[in-house]
Amino acid sequence: MVGPKPESPPSRFAPGFAAKLNLAVDVVLVVAALLISTTMMGHDLHLERTDVWVLLGVGVVSWLVVGTALCLYDVRFADRERLDDLALISIQVMVVTVVLFVTRLVMGTESWIVALSMFPPLLWPSVALLRLKLFRNLSVQEEPLDEVLILGVGAMGRLTGEDLNNKHRRKVIGFLSFSNESSTTAPPAPVLGTAKNLEHILCTVPVDEVYIAGNMLKHSAEMQAAVKLCENFGIPFALPAYHFRFDRARPVDDHAISDGYLHFMTHAFRPHQMALKRLFDIVSSAAALAVLSPLLIGVALGVKFTSRGPMFFKQKRVGLHGKTFHMLKFRSMVVNAEELKAKLEAHNEQTGPVFKMKNDPRITRIGRFIRKYSIDELPQLINVLRGEMSVVGPRPPIPSEVEKYAAWQRRRLSVRPGLTCIWQVSGRNQISFEEWMYLDMQYIDHWSLKNDINLILKTVPVVLTGSGAS
Repeated sequence: MVGPKPESPPSRFAPGFAAKLNLAVDVVLVVAALLISTTMMGHDLHLERTDVWVLLGVGVVSWLVVGTALCLYDVRFADRERLDDLALISIQVMVVTVVLFVTRLVMGTESWIVALSMFPPLLWPSVALLRLKLFRNLSVQEEPLDEVLILGVGAMGRLTGEDLNNKHRRKVIGFLSFSNESSTTAPPAPVLGTAKNLEHILCTVPVDEVYIAGNMLKHSAEMQAAVKLCENFGIPFALPAYHFRFDRARPVDDHAISDGYLHFMTHAFRPHQMALKRLFDIVSSAAALAVLSPLLIGVALGVKFTSRGPMFFKQKRVGLHGKTFHMLKFRSMVVNAEELKAKLEAHNEQTGPVFKMKNDPRITRIGRFIRKYSIDELPQLINVLRGEMSVVGPRPPIPSEVEKYAAWQRRRLSVRPGLTCIWQVSGRNQISFEEWMYLDMQYIDHWSLKNDINLILKTVPVVLTGSGAS
């Protein structure tokens, strides 16, 4: 029933490449504009002075924070109007200039140590020109950002698939047909079944969004069932914005329905907070890897010399919207731990599809210590840096566990998995699987940056004391 995914034409760049390159170049431009502005005003560069480096650092950090808050480097930035981009760049340059000016006043540094007079006129045109002439063009050459499923093989479904493939950089992985629906023209992706197969498809194929391209008069019951199923799974879905023909009327906001659909999510949509969350993930994981590098090297050598096998354990885990990735850990068990697991199933002390055992004989001597204080989890900072995980989020499950999930439990896959969540600070292995799932739903439904910070602060004493770990 589920056919192979269609092969997409080769692209030059990976998704998000243009945004990342744009950010890196803009950071260099900020530093260059500050230094050139100082020399153009007739002042010498005193790079040996600490306050110069502090002001350069403030310029870079403020540019990162403001740019992230404005979603200037969102992976879909090329979908914005050019004038919108110019407006955001103008706000960004103005805010960073003010921050630098206030910082210089607070520090009591001489006004000439880093001159700001020529900073905006140097920075604004260079950032704007590169964004409009280079990075927007690079962005449209990237691979598709999302994989979508279309429910409906009629004219609307087929045209939606062609539009998404050609204009919106979204990869259509397949179609499902409504009952009594036929297509005179072959859709641009394989037909994977009917609307009745939607639950099975969502359980077996990673999907970022479901387009429900049906006719309300003919398919209302099946469309409603599809909506309910997407809500249970926590998968974003889109419904047609137009059910009538218009001659002159136009929507007030074209951007909200640029592809002709209204888009829905099962949790609050906070793009600016999510962008700041990702910035925090990148900065904190990179800083932690640098600071903890002596500990990481010591543990890696300890694992290598105290038991046979590799230093790291790579395990396939399920991430956002069912996409799999390899999660990294320091190896804390014997090499054939997965083979021995089947013999120990009778001793499982955790309810549900997960396996937890307090005195697990597979754990090595050093493994018991690093597991107690969560040191074995530290290599996952690399997963966070890659974007496969976040600092805060539901723990990533293994595929065999996900196969046993009830529909409502799969909603925990609607957000990026993390190093810590409510479960980690609520007793970990001392609570049941059912309670664990409800705690993850609580996190998803009430997510905010403030709650993430609170969870991080609560995690620190739990990790230091080894509370609830086994």
